[in-house]
Amino acid sequence: MSRPPRIAITLGDPCGIGPELLLRSLPILGAWADVVVVGARAGVDLLKGTEGRLVNWRWADAPAPAPEGFLGTACGLEVENLGGSTTALWLDPTPEIHTGQLVLGRGSAASGRATVEAIRLAAGLALSGAADALTTLPMAKSAAHLAGYPIPGHTEYLQTLAGAPLTRMAFVSPRLSVVLHTVHQSLRSVVEDLDAEAVAETLAFSASRFIQLTGNPDLRVALCALNPHAGEAGAFGDEERLLAEARDRAEAAFREAGPAGPFASLPSPFPAEPAPAGWTLHPGEPPVPRPASGPRGPRFSGPLPSDSLFHRAVSGEFDLVVALYHDQGLIPIKLLEPSRAVNLTLGLPFIRTSPDHGTAFDKAGRWIADPRNFLEAAALAVRLAGRAQGEPWTARVAEP
Repeated sequence: MSRPPRIAITLGDPCGIGPELLLRSLPILGAWADVVVVGARAGVDLLKGTEGRLVNWRWADAPAPAPEGFLGTACGLEVENLGGSTTALWLDPTPEIHTGQLVLGRGSAASGRATVEAIRLAAGLALSGAADALTTLPMAKSAAHLAGYPIPGHTEYLQTLAGAPLTRMAFVSPRLSVVLHTVHQSLRSVVEDLDAEAVAETLAFSASRFIQLTGNPDLRVALCALNPHAGEAGAFGDEERLLAEARDRAEAAFREAGPAGPFASLPSPFPAEPAPAGWTLHPGEPPVPRPASGPRGPRFSGPLPSDSLFHRAVSGEFDLVVALYHDQGLIPIKLLEPSRAVNLTLGLPFIRTSPDHGTAFDKAGRWIADPRNFLEAAALAVRLAGRAQGEPWTARVAEP
């Protein structure tokens, strides 16, 4: 190993559970990577007077230089708990925001501004190569809107900052991986906007990226139906005819483009060559056998009834499920893998992961939020950074 990976972590909304998750996790993260935290120092200072605090911390001198041209405040954060101690570089792009402007457990224009400006700076670190990967703690979209940032969420904002032509939100876990065709929009608009070409793009793009990640060219991809019983041959709607057309288009796109798929030229943090021998997306799972000679490619199935599809995927029949809308994909994966499912953004030129929960304002400052999902997100970022850099960087969250 030539050096440790460099992982940037954004604090998320400073009034949510992000600061305490970070404080509880930093001693573990420090054993995996060089960590730079980006966010409002005031988010940590809000926790000073809380009861039941599980860690001790103090501000210190910066353990490493700040990026060239950085105009905020740079310092060190020393954290100590039963898991050990570590010091992380802290970059605060909004030092003018102080605790008097923030209320623990309540988003505001000040907390929204601190959140979004931290994302902007951290994305710049990842784009410049100053960080090998980015892990984001939860933001409150309503607070960002109060601050004058009309962004739908992390994924869309990072896509804009990176100038990425195409992104999709994926959730990966040991038992189930899901890609969302649509994310933050109403269910009515999902139906009204349904389009065969767009769904085919999601299918082919998702397959292409997961083949790259897993090294498995024979990926089995299943598409969720929209209607109950997949429309029951038109009895409950005819959108499944459009979805079947999308499946056929995705298959044709791979036949024309070859095993790498039609999106091989889009930005990616990973090299074009196959995944290293023995590479797996999750520790403990068997590596995918190297492909034999001959034509290979993903196999697309669907549209299939959602009430049985996810059980079939978890049972090993499919490697990846494409869901048409937010809750269709997230309800099953959050039910099955509440602490292990990690949000992974496909299509950015850098690695970005996040936990799959929100700011939990109602729990903020009570020290009861479970950090395991955040640790899973950071561990995946470390492993993917190793995959991208050709380094044996590994991280694994201990089983509870």
